[in-house]
Formats: sequence, structure tokens, C-alpha cells
Amino acid sequence: MIDTQFLHDVAEYVNTRIAKVVLNGNYEINSFTARVVEDGMVALNYIVPVADVSLITLIELKDSVNRLVTTDVVNVPITSDTKMLQTVEAKEVVA
Repeated sequence: MIDTQFLHDVAEYVNTRIAKVVLNGNYEINSFTARVVEDGMVALNYIVPVADVSLITLIELKDSVNRLVTTDVVNVPITSDTKMLQTVEAKEVVA
């Protein structure tokens, strides 16, 4: 069993690595309305403007030198400016 404090520390590290969100491979967001680390989870809030993005099919979190941290294939229609909540969880997986 992994210690909960260690999982929190991993989440803190992941939070420091995330510099931006890249939508659909080309639209970058580097301003977050909130960033929280709690119980081994990083929670990011950001706004997706409908004027720039009408459908999200790929969400990537990248670091400051454009290296990939996480990637998610999605299908999210954007019909108005949308506040997104993106989470990354550090957890133990028992096989």
C-alpha cells in the first residue's frame, strides 16, 4: 500500500509540471481560474471560449517545454464559453 502523503507529494509534483492545456493539438490555454492539489489529485479549472473552439476532441496537459504530461481523447461540444474541470489523480493500482 502506498502512503497517502506520498500520493499527495506525487500530485504536487505533477501540478508543478503542468504549464498549459492544449486542445485539439493546437489551441493553447495557459491561464487557469483555479489550481488545487488535494488528496493525491490535481484539479485544474480553465475557460474554453466558444469563439475559438467549438468541439474538443483531444485534451493534452503539457509542461513548460512542451512535453506531454497527460492526454485524453474526448468528444466535448462547446456551445458557449465553458468552464472546464480537468483532474489528474495519483493513485495505487492493485493488479
